[in-house]
Amino acid sequence: MSSDPSSDVAIRVSGVTKCFQIYDQPHQRLKQAVLPRLRRAAGLAPRRYYDEFWALKGVDFEVRRGDTVGIIGRNGSGKSTLLQIICGTLQATSGTVEVKGRVAALLELGAGFNPEFSGRENVYLSASILGLTREQIDARFDDIIAFADIGNFVDRPVKTYSSGMYVRLAFAVIAHVDADILVIDEALAVGDAIFVQKCMRFLRKFRETGTLLFVSHDTSSVLNFCQSAVWLNRGDMVMHGTAEDTCNAYIEYCSQEVYGDTVKLTSRQASREAAPAKPRSKAQVEQDTRLEMFDNVANSAGWQSGVASIDSVLLSDPQGETLSSFAGGEDVLLRVRATAHQALSSPLIGFFVKDRLGQSLFGEHTFTYIQPPMQVEAGTTLEASFRFTLPMLPNGDYSMTVSIADGDPFANTQHAWLHDAVLIKVASPKLRYGLVGIPFDEVTMKRVGGAE
Repeated sequence: MSSDPSSDVAIRVSGVTKCFQIYDQPHQRLKQAVLPRLRRAAGLAPRRYYDEFWALKGVDFEVRRGDTVGIIGRNGSGKSTLLQIICGTLQATSGTVEVKGRVAALLELGAGFNPEFSGRENVYLSASILGLTREQIDARFDDIIAFADIGNFVDRPVKTYSSGMYVRLAFAVIAHVDADILVIDEALAVGDAIFVQKCMRFLRKFRETGTLLFVSHDTSSVLNFCQSAVWLNRGDMVMHGTAEDTCNAYIEYCSQEVYGDTVKLTSRQASREAAPAKPRSKAQVEQDTRLEMFDNVANSAGWQSGVASIDSVLLSDPQGETLSSFAGGEDVLLRVRATAHQALSSPLIGFFVKDRLGQSLFGEHTFTYIQPPMQVEAGTTLEASFRFTLPMLPNGDYSMTVSIADGDPFANTQHAWLHDAVLIKVASPKLRYGLVGIPFDEVTMKRVGGAE
């Protein structure tokens, strides 16, 4: 095995820049093709008949074999342009892209299909472009059509397909070409729930052996699928880091964009070198399952506007006794204390628990329960209490995000947002299925017929 680290790189993007020429009128394209040459021949400085749009500006990153990398950013940030350059359907203005292995891509809707051809003909066309021989396509054709599940439409022109059918057939092809690298660009957003779940099962399986580039506006999907993420903004690469760190920074940026000049958010950096937090109490719960809670408010990353702040987060039994560990399935009381530094017309305090990938598992806020809204003056301390049954979580590390906002669930300003206000560690000898478990009152099995 090679000791050269570069041998593990599946995709290397080095200084990639892309500039598009934007013409206001069609005849300006003809002028640009002819007149600058004539002016140079006449010894005159050439004129430019187009505007420049820089879709990408010096983007650099590497993707190692077997990695799953998300690409996030607002519309117009250059995500699709970058993927097209990686796939070879666009040429960069400057910079280089190195790709090692067979690439299969699901880019914008309709890319790679001839609308006049039938679905059958497009399967052979698309798969042959991706490197399969006629014999290989013949051997896989039935599996491709079964995966797409479009029935008799396979022999009709794809111009008659709905957007969902288009995606079904396109994804079915790339799922059966033995690609080393898959590139998925938002196209799954038009699929129905059953087909999307089928695609997600395939992608999870593919991650075991292949490399995946995944573009989505849904940060939860990026957190679910990706180890790392690239954040693009107006052609610039703002950040390339872990999926959680990059998505958190992107969420904060989007919030600031929504608030504009009305509210200025200040980032809170997590204290990476702080001593490990200690349990809030020495009390112990002697059960086979231990769900331990650690107060991390002081060290939590996030942002704040200065209008309000989170002071403390406490989880206790219903009587208010704070414990260091829980089993799951018991009634608990969560108390979030916050201070309003300026007057709030409709304070809203909420929380959600997320797993190690950042996926939200459960949570709640006060707005639904506190009506009419409670107006408070500057200097007021608030305490929100949530009484609920604690779910039974599978083994692993979790955290709780806590926030205070002003407004309602649909239109609000988040004045303090702490990503990891509480750290949660679950250790249990029992196997629990799914993202969140529930307690069962009784599980039985009995013989109701057959041999005695």
